[in-house]
This record gives sequence, C-alpha cells and structure tokens, in this order.
Amino acid sequence: MGTARSILHIDMDAFYASVEVRDNPLLQGKPILVGASPEERGVVAACSYEARKFGIHSAMPMSQAIRLCPQAIVLPVRMSRYVEVSKQIHQIFTAYTPDVEPISIDEAFLDVTGCIHLFGSAQEIGKKIKTDIKEQTGLTASVGIAPNKFLAKLGSDLGKPDGFVIITEANKQQILDPLPVSKIWGIGRVTTRELEKWGIKTIEQLRTAPRYKLSRVFGNQIADVLRLAQGIDNRKVEPFSEAKSISSEETFSADILDRDTLLGVLIHHVEEVSQRLRAEKLQCRTLTLKLRYGDFRTITRSFTMDKPTNITQMLLQEAEIVFDQWYKKSAGALRLLGFGVSGLSPEGTGQKLLFPDAEEEKQKKIDSAFDQIRRKYGEDSLKRGGGS
Repeated sequence: MGTARSILHIDMDAFYASVEVRDNPLLQGKPILVGASPEERGVVAACSYEARKFGIHSAMPMSQAIRLCPQAIVLPVRMSRYVEVSKQIHQIFTAYTPDVEPISIDEAFLDVTGCIHLFGSAQEIGKKIKTDIKEQTGLTASVGIAPNKFLAKLGSDLGKPDGFVIITEANKQQILDPLPVSKIWGIGRVTTRELEKWGIKTIEQLRTAPRYKLSRVFGNQIADVLRLAQGIDNRKVEPFSEAKSISSEETFSADILDRDTLLGVLIHHVEEVSQRLRAEKLQCRTLTLKLRYGDFRTITRSFTMDKPTNITQMLLQEAEIVFDQWYKKSAGALRLLGFGVSGLSPEGTGQKLLFPDAEEEKQKKIDSAFDQIRRKYGEDSLKRGGGS
C-alpha cells in the first residue's frame, strides 16, 4: 500500500472579487460583480459572497445578474492584477513543498507527505499556509486536507468561505454519505435527475444501490463513480516547473445552448488566456476548446496553427472557427465551456519572417496598448468582438 499521502487543496475565496475589495476597502460587504459591463455582451467572471445571496454565479450573463441584484457594483476584470497576486500565493505554496499542481489561477493541490518532518503535520502546514496568505495578501483561502485529491477538494468546498476541513480514512464515509450525489466529480444536473428517478439522492444511497440501477445511468463508468463514493482516488499530485498549458473554463449552474451566450463566454476565456500568455512572455501553437454536455460527456476540439502566437485577435479568430464547426455539427446544451492553449514556447522564438507581417505587427501594438490600459483601468475598459 505504501505510506498514506497528505494532500492539501487550497482554493481562494471569491478570488477576483476579493482582490478588488482588498484593493478598495470601501467595497467591503457589498455585492460585487467582476466582468463585462451590463451594456456589453458578456458574463460574470466572479462575484462576491454578498452577490451570491441573490442567486448570482460565475458565467451568468451580466444582464441577468443585474436584474437579480440592481444594486450590485460592476467592476471590470483586471487579469494582470489577479495573475500578480496568484504568483505571490504560489510562492507561499512552494515555500512548503515542491509538489504543487496548480488547477487554475486561484486553486492548487499540494502534496505535503514528504515535508511533514520539516514543517509539522499536514494540519499544521495547512494552517501556516492559510495564515501566510492572509498576512501577505490580505485574502482568505479555504483549505481541505485529506489522503487524496478528491477528498481534499471536497473538504475545501465544504468549508467555504475561510474554511479548514480535514477528511481522514476514519471519517470520510461519515462525511460523504449524507452529501448529495452532485458532490461526486462528473455527476451534473442531468445525471442527478436520472438518479433521483431511481430514488438515489445521497452518496450513501448511491454507494448502496443495486448495480443494475447504476449501470442504467453510468454504463461502463460505474466503477469509477463507486470508487469516488467510497472516497477512493489514486491520482497523484502532478507538479511541473514550467507551464505545459494555460487554460480557463467555466462550469454553468444551468446548461446553456444559446450560441451567443456560449460565444460570449468563449471570448472572455480567450481574452483571459491570451493576456496570461503575454504576462508570462509565452506563445502557443495549439488551442483547444473543452465542451462538457449536460450528461457530463466531455469532448475537446483542437487546432494547431502554422506558427506560435499570443496575439488575442488571432486566437479569437481561430477559436471562433473551431467553435462554429462544433456548433454546426454537434451542438448541445453545455454545462462547461473552456479554452486552453498548449505547445508553449518563449515569446519571440521560432522561425522569423524576413519581412514581418504588417497586420501581425499592428495586432501586437494593439495588444500592448490594450494591456497597458487594462492594467490601469480594468479589463473591460476596452472591448473587442470575436474574430468574425
């Protein structure tokens, strides 16, 4: 069996909105929406806990969010600022362990198994990291501690905001059993409804249900689902020193089919990823759309370009072509949409053209001007449409 692992999942609480409140304390306690202005086609990128009380969530159209909470304060996305704070938080992680697997700009898994002799128990390390984040950034994080990734992520989710939850082999089933089946990775709204038809609402009911009922819903995925229902997850934390990919995605609380709404979400993620590429001084060759249907079937659609780039307009054009190809052939209501890039290389490397392309140089200058203005005034201080 080997030594039991000690895994931390650290998730920043309402990260974008919390950074905005930290930078402007007058916003404390108010419903904050970060994202596109109500007049523009776009979605909520993040919202404060005060805004969530009105039923607002990320990826909701901003116009709908404003209808739910007319008094909400809408702020533009400042991606370069969030990346800056994220790097500061990541440095705190690596001060305790080299085994850090970033999941997004505001969350990561840490394997501290090999560091306990240096810093104390996993519980002590989790508390130290939580304190360091608060002292160095003024932000709060929720921490889940467990022997595997699934349980650690579950722990941080259960404790939000400002949570600290420890799940062990001894107490895991006691914690899991009363939870709704939707807490298991991969079980979304459609699958939850299917399970409810069989009288299965909790993880305990799922775990003890007759196999023939579960096979009707999960097919050949039944073994994976039951392992998670028993708190079993053998995946390792996978650290890497250099980014292999950069991505951004949203899980919707309700499935979305409308093309314009989905395209608005995609444009937001392309903008975010391209700005992160430039902030990291990287360029990419391959772009990938991640599409998860309501039945949690997940597909990807990729395209590899002739030469690497980090130019927003070029990535927008290609992403919109890939999106339209998918929509015409395989459109269906989505519960998740993501955009990522891979085939990364340092900015400016690769074959140079003897005579630089005039349009490319123009777009580079536009991106540079956009980035400077957005750093000062926010991501939505300038707007651009898709590639078509």
